[in-house]
Amino acid sequence: METFVLFALLGLGSGAVIAGIALGVVLSWRGSGSINLAAGATVMVAGYVFWALRTGFFGFALQTVPAIILTLLFMTLYAVVVELVAVRPLRNASPLAKLVASLGVLLLTQALVLLIFGTSPLNSPAVLTSDVVSVFGVAVPEAQFILAGIVVVLTGALAALYRFTRFGLATRAASESDSSAALAGLSPDAISLGNSVLGHVATGFVGVLAASIVGLSATTLPLLIIPALAAALFARFTSFGIACAVSLLIGISESLLYQASNESWFPTQNGSAIPGVQQLAEFLLIVIALWWRGSGLPLRGDLVERSLPMVPNQDRLVVRVAPVAIACAVALVVLPSDFRQAVTTGLVATVLCLSFVVIMGYVGQLSVVQLALAGVAGFALSHLGAEYGIGFPLGPVLAIAAATVLGVLIGASALRVRGVTLVVVTLAAAIAIEQFIFANPDWGGGQTGAAVESPTLFGFNLGTDASFRGLDGSQPSPVFGFLALIVTVLLYLFVANLRRGDLGRRMLAVRSNERAAAAAGVNVRAVKIQGFAIASFLASVAGVLYAYGFRTVSANSYDTMTALALVASVYVLGVTLGQGAVLAGFGAAGAVIPLILQTWVLPENRVSIYMQLIIGAGLLIQLRFCPDGLLVSTALKRERRARASRADKALSVVGAKPQGGV
Repeated sequence: METFVLFALLGLGSGAVIAGIALGVVLSWRGSGSINLAAGATVMVAGYVFWALRTGFFGFALQTVPAIILTLLFMTLYAVVVELVAVRPLRNASPLAKLVASLGVLLLTQALVLLIFGTSPLNSPAVLTSDVVSVFGVAVPEAQFILAGIVVVLTGALAALYRFTRFGLATRAASESDSSAALAGLSPDAISLGNSVLGHVATGFVGVLAASIVGLSATTLPLLIIPALAAALFARFTSFGIACAVSLLIGISESLLYQASNESWFPTQNGSAIPGVQQLAEFLLIVIALWWRGSGLPLRGDLVERSLPMVPNQDRLVVRVAPVAIACAVALVVLPSDFRQAVTTGLVATVLCLSFVVIMGYVGQLSVVQLALAGVAGFALSHLGAEYGIGFPLGPVLAIAAATVLGVLIGASALRVRGVTLVVVTLAAAIAIEQFIFANPDWGGGQTGAAVESPTLFGFNLGTDASFRGLDGSQPSPVFGFLALIVTVLLYLFVANLRRGDLGRRMLAVRSNERAAAAAGVNVRAVKIQGFAIASFLASVAGVLYAYGFRTVSANSYDTMTALALVASVYVLGVTLGQGAVLAGFGAAGAVIPLILQTWVLPENRVSIYMQLIIGAGLLIQLRFCPDGLLVSTALKRERRARASRADKALSVVGAKPQGGV
């Protein structure tokens, strides 16, 4: 009993941090009507700035109180910059664009922190007392109670502010309808800015107080957005009290789960507790919240009708695809081994990015679980071969089927909600799969990874170790590159033609307006499931190809931040166009563009961080000046010129006809 009480109380600290982030999410929703995926990064920024001011990182060291004041002033400036760059320009944009903008802020902020402060975790100077207090005979740090108490008081203050003040009334009016608020003389932009500043300062203050308790890590702190989103879902993104209470309960539950993992009755594998139970619990909690309160999630009235990126027609596919395919085939033979591997990796990543084109570009749902599904297919392929002797071609077929079914189940868990809320469940699912399956030595590969045998068909080796070599005579063999090229071309043509078919038109109808599509007789749920099935299938094919390409599967290749960077890069280039998937694929980790940068431009150990920085900044710029995507805008301009040219020709023909007639 003493141990139970101890770990329950120790969970108050992490629960308070989750509550601080959840309050930021609620404030963001109230102010701008968007889900802020970068709320966890706010805690990270505040913690690192406070650490730098206290330790002399900037050349001078401050005492605790001045450091806190300067940190909060910096968070105010940070909030203003985020508002002016990522929120205000997109006030009348689609919910998907707003959500992706917060993803751009997350990627950009994390990359800057990693470049400035390094990748190693840091220990922040304590702000709260280090004394302990006895509770039922158990010594518990006072800081846990103080931090939880401060968060509860902060929650009460925010609830009172929004209930009894003119600012709170104005925020509620704007959240109901921007147009009505504007007619009443209120400024939706000023209201959004006020909420943004309040959210960043409140969340940053909690991050400063908790930095010495939870530690500083640029890789783990941003992912605390997952349990915070679960709490915000239960609060319907509006209730401060419910968000705080659920967050504290999540922190306590996770602490108790950690304590339970050390008990003899807890399920184990190879003498160790099953990993990823906390992340799995968070995913299940989000699913419960979506099914319990999903249909009642609030919608927001906006000033104007919001539009999604345009979906250009894709004609003359063979003419467009053939030159690129020929160039890739030649490159697989003549380029040196490292670039040959990079071309193959780019082809595989293109298939993965095509799955984003389907689920995001065609269906209008933001899903980040695709990379995790690719990992599931890769690990399944490895285990089918190693444990059951099932090789090519049956092994990859079964692996793809298993991962596709899992993807459909994940998508089905969010059917009760509309719009971009799917990102919440898929983000939680991606982390749960990464920790619960990939890190498991029996189900995944653990810390060492899992080996994959080369594909062979009728005695002919199709893998990277085939006898046929490139001009330099080294591995990887171009044979597997040719196989990846054929699969990529076929799937590219499939996705491009999907847009022109009946299913593609129904997907676009659902993307545009679900209620209108349902009124027109479209089965919205069936279309969503079909879209998720196709996207999961594409991701699974990419996972199998990746496993064969590297002959091993490792959990490090399928981390969540890599998935988020892929989503952002596809959106920047054109999420509704297959060409965007191609360029994003060749810019993925291990592909051609990063290899060029690594070889001639950037330090080898910083390439991935700089790529993330470029993608995050590029995403914010693209959303502001080219909302349809770089390649999509180019395609649309080409279509308009072609239509104008046809119209001019038609007019010239009419004008050339002789006057008169029968």
